Amino acid sequence: MILEETIKEASKVLKKHDIISYTLDAEVILSDIIGVTREFLLTNNNLSISKKILKKYNSAINRRINREPVAYIIGKKEFWSQNFVVNNSTLVPRPETEILIYKLISFFKNKKINILDIGTGSGCILLSILKELNLSKGIGIDISRKAIQIAKLNSKNLNLSSRSKFKVFDLKKFNTGKYDLIVSNPPYIPSKDIKNLSRDIINYEPLIALNGGNDGLDLIKKVIYQANNLLRINGVLAIEIGHHQYKRVSNILKKCKFIEFSKEYDYKRNVRCIISTKTGNN
Repeated sequence: MILEETIKEASKVLKKHDIISYTLDAEVILSDIIGVTREFLLTNNNLSISKKILKKYNSAINRRINREPVAYIIGKKEFWSQNFVVNNSTLVPRPETEILIYKLISFFKNKKINILDIGTGSGCILLSILKELNLSKGIGIDISRKAIQIAKLNSKNLNLSSRSKFKVFDLKKFNTGKYDLIVSNPPYIPSKDIKNLSRDIINYEPLIALNGGNDGLDLIKKVIYQANNLLRINGVLAIEIGHHQYKRVSNILKKCKFIEFSKEYDYKRNVRCIISTKTGNN
């Protein structure tokens, strides 16, 4: 079977099963199996596909039909122009999170800082920041041992092991060091809303990394309270938040004597990140 027909057939099957990004998914999965870029597929569409490749491809397409995220099928996700290893122990990195990273690297450009990433998952936030801030170092903590293993692997793959550490820790028990920047993308979805998420998420992504408790703010509050103890004076706290949480999170920050200096919007004009600084009045 030739390459063009293979992709067309797979796209048709995915579309039939209501996969919105059917053509893109079909191309990304096949390019990964063959070990070439998507661009190569599009410019060499008359190549023949071996039975062995076809068998692997059909198996992968069946996984996608069952709503398994493409990132888990191919074992990686591009984020901040780097490939990060992911599996179902970690959330799939979202493009919206890059908004936070862009703002932080602009703010700390050419500075030497010490960073703490709370709920690090795959390590994509901390490692992306360290890729840009060559003088800086950081630590990522997560309650999940399996997630920390993935973060360590990503650190090694990106040649950042000398400037990053990843440790299994419950946030409440972490009291090591003082930081210039604390960054976190904590679970912020209210428990009652978890059931409304897409099947791709509910059936495959780690719910512990999504469930923010009754009001979605359980972990956000813990991050803010703990940041009080861990940040240096005038240190920066950057938190990713969910829809309609801005006012409530902003009020918690004020009560804890943080001064907000930036709020970042996502592509749908929702406030996605709040960046604040710690005063000396705590």
